[in-house]
Amino acid sequence: MLDIYKRRMAAAGAGLEALGLDSLIVSEPAALFYLTGEIIHPGERLTVLVFRQKEPPFWLRNRLFPLKEGMGLSMEEAGGGRPADISFEDGEEGLALLSPFLPKGTTGIDKTWPSHFLLSLMALRPDLSFKNGSPLVDVLRAVKEPYELAATRKASAIADKAFAELLPFIRPGVTEKECADRLLAIYKEEGAEGFSFPPIVSFGSHGADPHHMPDDTKLSENETVLFDIGCRKNHYCSDMTRTFFTGTPTEEQKRVHTLVREAGELAESLVRPGIPLADLDRAAREYIAKGGYGPFFTHRLGHFIGLKEHEEGEVSASSPLIAKPGMIFSIEPGVYLEGRFGVRIEDLVLVTEEGCEVLNHAGRGWQIS
Repeated sequence: MLDIYKRRMAAAGAGLEALGLDSLIVSEPAALFYLTGEIIHPGERLTVLVFRQKEPPFWLRNRLFPLKEGMGLSMEEAGGGRPADISFEDGEEGLALLSPFLPKGTTGIDKTWPSHFLLSLMALRPDLSFKNGSPLVDVLRAVKEPYELAATRKASAIADKAFAELLPFIRPGVTEKECADRLLAIYKEEGAEGFSFPPIVSFGSHGADPHHMPDDTKLSENETVLFDIGCRKNHYCSDMTRTFFTGTPTEEQKRVHTLVREAGELAESLVRPGIPLADLDRAAREYIAKGGYGPFFTHRLGHFIGLKEHEEGEVSASSPLIAKPGMIFSIEPGVYLEGRFGVRIEDLVLVTEEGCEVLNHAGRGWQIS
């Protein structure tokens, strides 16, 4: 594994010039973990990994976060007065320590770096210009390595199994919150590290809100049930949505469910290396529009996933991305009829050399078993 992190660090450093960067400040915890294998959640404290052209990278860290074998760096490689680690304590000005080691020119920062750090650094170094440097690491993270694929497959398999184990629990009288609590217990029983995101459990008209959070609503007879769920295994996330009906659905509910399911299956059938991701969104959207529900498909078709449930990269009409082997993203068309019901069906797909591998295998039907 150490070789993987060395290779990733080298790739990040080598990518600076192509992005027009003289230095890069990496602060996002998931990006830091991807590059070094170290889990760091600095919160409000300044802790970053810094890259410069033709120079070894170095850490600037609050001492609350101890250095562990260089945290991805070779301490022996530091030279020319450039330390591999600069540490400070609460009360010290970490940015003042960082400033002298940033070369003149353009510095890339993470898109999520707190603005107060950026504003302070701008005041210290008015000679620097700044731009979003996240794409450098985001591009690396978009194409998964074999161990990442294995972790995502495992997380998806646990999600499938947990969904199957949850079904007998879903009966009239149970609440949305109780379903979410039971799901977490099943995940832990199956060896997952927990939710990859707060689960969406929606009964009845709540399904028309794509991001409804579970509440104390009780399940009734002849109800729509929507689950958008996922777990984390070996740091990697799964994500799956299923919609079904208790009792007997109406003809419109069956029609909408079939339309959404077929739109997703159509998009999945088109996934292959070289296809623009915008084409996938367009195909699913046009299929739903032809079925008469186009205005009610109100979001993009999918998102990338990995160490976070939503990573940079999307399957949308405006996406510039082209499918490459090793990419994993969701296919999740939906139709939402406000005040009535909603249907969304979501799978994760892995782009392979020949086409794609669907990572979720839970049934997509509209009838609960």
